[in-house]
Amino acid sequence: MPFTRRHACLLLTAALPCIANAADWPTKTIRMVVPFGPGGANDLVARAVAEATARQLGQPIIIENKAGAGSVVGSDVVAKSAPDGYTFLAPAGGIITNPLIKARMPYPADALVPVVLAAVSPSVIVVAADSPYKDLKALVAASKQGQGLNFSTAGTGSTPHFVAEMLKVGAGARLQIVPYKSGSEGVVAVIGKQVDATSESSVVTLPQIKGGKLRALASTWNRRIAAMPDVPTAQEQGFGNVFIGHWTGVFAPKGTPDDILDKMNAAINAALKSPELRARLIPQGIDPLGGTRADFAKFLSEEQKRLAPIVKAAQMKED
Repeated sequence: MPFTRRHACLLLTAALPCIANAADWPTKTIRMVVPFGPGGANDLVARAVAEATARQLGQPIIIENKAGAGSVVGSDVVAKSAPDGYTFLAPAGGIITNPLIKARMPYPADALVPVVLAAVSPSVIVVAADSPYKDLKALVAASKQGQGLNFSTAGTGSTPHFVAEMLKVGAGARLQIVPYKSGSEGVVAVIGKQVDATSESSVVTLPQIKGGKLRALASTWNRRIAAMPDVPTAQEQGFGNVFIGHWTGVFAPKGTPDDILDKMNAAINAALKSPELRARLIPQGIDPLGGTRADFAKFLSEEQKRLAPIVKAAQMKED
């Protein structure tokens, strides 16, 4: 059947509601999927940001926890959701490291598009409070003696695993990786002296440091943590390659209209600047970030290029 002017008009008419919806967005509740269980750093940040962003948009944002496969399960749900501006993803670094580690992914690499880098809970390298190691140099030096030291992680490809491998590759540290099911379990192992050290998000370690159960040796971000200004960064102590954090970003399914992505980006940025949200996050060791969609895309590209050689050197493979 030949394509007529009538067909063109019908197609244009069908498209008009989508255009109108994009302009009016949002008109109903938004779903934000967190690909981890409740209670962790990523979940905490996502809930706080969602609540503040909902006030900016005038519509509720509900959090759905869909954990599994190192954040792949929840990411897959969003990747295959309708690109209508009512489903978003709030993942962490696994969204770029999983494809480097896993043999197969259930969705294509471009199925999720970046919206904004919301916040980071920098890693803190910690030992037991009565450990003989007072700084990162002492820990690394001790690891080179005898059989080395035990370092707990939250499994292959977790942020603590990357910290350990950065120390091994960049500083020649001799660390035996001891994987646990979660970062919190890895921290408990340090407190109980089943292992010598670990690295975990500031939001998890800060209460234990303040409670006198852990000693902080270094943070792993590119600046000191506002809630722990006396803790130097690894870079300040001469370990320039040790740079990683438990960041939380927001993504949308590919095909979500650009004007919706821009509006969501603007709403989250406004939320991150609000005194209420900053007062909620910063005392917990979480730094609000923000920025443009292009800023986030650049960050992701640089992270992937920086972490890929570590994955290769450590021969990281899915458990």
